[in-house]
Amino acid sequence: MIGAPGHRGTGAPGDRGTGAPTAMVRFFGASVPRCLGAALLFAACKPNDADIRRDAQTRQNDVPVAINGESPFQYPADLYDQGLEGEVRLRLWVDSTGRVAPDSTRIASSSGTPALDTAALVGAVRLQFAPAHRDGRPVGAAFYQPVIFRRRAAPGGPPTQ
Repeated sequence: MIGAPGHRGTGAPGDRGTGAPTAMVRFFGASVPRCLGAALLFAACKPNDADIRRDAQTRQNDVPVAINGESPFQYPADLYDQGLEGEVRLRLWVDSTGRVAPDSTRIASSSGTPALDTAALVGAVRLQFAPAHRDGRPVGAAFYQPVIFRRRAAPGGPPTQ
């Protein structure tokens, strides 16, 4: 993880002392829960890497599936400290090998905070996917990827809105 200079650790489970909070990211049915001061939002529990790769090899018609072990999105430390939250919706193109084409990545919907939008774009280049499939063959595909920057509530404290 890339740490922000001077940003203190959160004490949250999974905080390795870098103090670098991450963004919440919802992938297509895959879950990669991590917490470094910010929660990661996912649709289901994290399958192990072997299951993800095996499932990716047996798919017939589907969308790209994220296979990152950890979120590549870094919550800007100063915005995290200020309690600024937001959601960025990215438009991505993943080729038939599962690589994101960086020059095709666009902001489809802004968070309204330029630094969060930039953090989403920077993290997108580190996303890894099992490619989409059509008739059992890997194909390139465009799709929308939400990136949610949300603070996790302190243990025993009220949840964030």
